[in-house]
Amino acid sequence: MFGFVGVLVIIGVMLLFSAIKILPEYQRGVVLTLGRYTGTKGPGLVILMPVVQRMTRVDLRVTVMDVPPQDVISRDNVSVRVNAVVYFRVVEPDKAVLQVENFLQATSQLAQTRLRSVLGQHELDEILSQRDSINHTLQAILDEATDPWGIKVANVEIKDVDLNETMVRAIARQAEAERERRAKVIHAEGEMQAAEKLRDAAAMLSQQPQALQLRYLQTLADMSSNGKSSTIVFPLPLDLIRPLMDAFPSK
Repeated sequence: MFGFVGVLVIIGVMLLFSAIKILPEYQRGVVLTLGRYTGTKGPGLVILMPVVQRMTRVDLRVTVMDVPPQDVISRDNVSVRVNAVVYFRVVEPDKAVLQVENFLQATSQLAQTRLRSVLGQHELDEILSQRDSINHTLQAILDEATDPWGIKVANVEIKDVDLNETMVRAIARQAEAERERRAKVIHAEGEMQAAEKLRDAAAMLSQQPQALQLRYLQTLADMSSNGKSSTIVFPLPLDLIRPLMDAFPSK
């Protein structure tokens, strides 16, 4: 008789311990009573009815999920491998348990398919240079798709874009050609600006004969100050000898 009572006491203690649950601040418990949803408990001490009630713990902290590398064909038919990382958290624990079987796996699969779909609508140059815009688009799409599961997608970041060796060399040649084009354009613009300045200076000097003479004398002074040459050859301006030519007209 004593042994039977002892067994009952042990069973009662075990049931009592199984009925007492303690949830930390970052967890909530979704409680089902006889299979029906009866509320979300926590944090702190939670007492369940043994056998009748069952509780599923849900973590409310931000979850960081790596999206495995995906083979993507861009809009300009370039094959690349892209991986990403998704930051999300559960905001409605009851939906995360009742509306989807495994919200972690479901979110991961959804992120992979949406990543291939969105990147397939962009060209390679856009994927490489417009990551912020693509990240925002992915975040909005995933957030809308996971909303029925009680999940809030906070951010999506594309981590790596891997190209094959042939494409890397092609991009390097394209970048080199672009740099050469810019250098030629800058050189041509400099030549054009210099020509415009020379034209303006010539027009100004033609309107002021005295300035032209001063410029001529300055040129002679610069030539005479150069000690590398002992012989100076300079032209005689026609304006200086024109009075003499007019005084002795040719016959």
